[in-house]
Amino acid sequence: MKTRNWILIIGALGIAAGAAYITRSSWMGNNASAQAPQRPRTVAVEMAKAERRPVPVDVDAIGMVTPISSVALKSRLETTIVAVHFEDGAKVNEGDLLFTLDARQIDAQIEQAEGTLAKDQAQLEGALRDLRRYTDLVGKGATTQVNVDNAKTQSDTLNATIKADQAVLENYKVQKSYTLIRAPFTGRISVANVKIGNFVRPADLQPLAVINQMAPVYVTFPVPQRVLVDLRESMAKGGAKVSATIPGRQSSEVGKVAMVENTVDATTGMLTVRGVMDNNNETLWPGTLVATKLTIRTEDAVVVPTVAVQRSQNGNFVFVVKDGAVKQTPVKVDRTFQGYSSISEGLSGGESVVTDGQLLLSDGTRVEPRAKKAGA
Repeated sequence: MKTRNWILIIGALGIAAGAAYITRSSWMGNNASAQAPQRPRTVAVEMAKAERRPVPVDVDAIGMVTPISSVALKSRLETTIVAVHFEDGAKVNEGDLLFTLDARQIDAQIEQAEGTLAKDQAQLEGALRDLRRYTDLVGKGATTQVNVDNAKTQSDTLNATIKADQAVLENYKVQKSYTLIRAPFTGRISVANVKIGNFVRPADLQPLAVINQMAPVYVTFPVPQRVLVDLRESMAKGGAKVSATIPGRQSSEVGKVAMVENTVDATTGMLTVRGVMDNNNETLWPGTLVATKLTIRTEDAVVVPTVAVQRSQNGNFVFVVKDGAVKQTPVKVDRTFQGYSSISEGLSGGESVVTDGQLLLSDGTRVEPRAKKAGA
């Protein structure tokens, strides 16, 4: 019995030893891994460079396009429209004939004035002959001085009459010039409110048509009073510029500041600025609302993508990557523009900053660059 028990014990020990030998790789590996040191975690992030470059100091506002010159054409005579020489909404040049008015009555008055002038000129010639004859006779004692004086008075009177006749004739010619209405400047004309055969008068409230100058044009917009000092200094140096963009369009018209209003609105703290644009392609249309950007000056600054700037209770900061690890660096943001932030303190330019993946980071975290997301 004892021998049998010993045999069973030895068999069980053999089975256990065999099992331990077979599974040795598993339990030995676990112990090895437990004893091996843990590698630090690495986070994949997107990065960008902090760049030092010229940064515009600008102010955005909503402005309105206004024409530099706008004229409502009206008749200066009581007469009828004989001809209209333009198409509605067409571009017209300075001096182009737009309307022709009936001039028959004025033509008759001009002929009458010319006849009166010719008659008085003939009478003056007769008076001058009498004056010469009486002057010769008085020297010979054949007439009296009274006749000479009367002849001179008659010639002087006719001279004055002729001047009056010429003034009347010139007045009628000026009146006739009003029958041809021409464009006072180059621009675009509105719809003609009158057509051939309409009777027009100077007292009419509705104009015949309206011409707006299209190039150049004004863009008027408000800016806060805090930029007034910088703006005036920039204007003195010729550096202030204005750009205007129609909503929905990518192209902009660029011009210069033409005028700054002399009073700040006390209720809003804003003042009106007017820029002048060449507008050679007639991109800006009078009355259009546009997005304006007033560039006061350009200064050298360090810029980073705005998404790189994080906020905490202690202020703004960025994660700067150096030697494969990040460091939380406090920064001072001066302004933001077009997806970038201008940094006045904290960065000197050339640093790599994290732009995506900041939630998994803290001081000393190891990072590696990753490709930007599609559409970023």
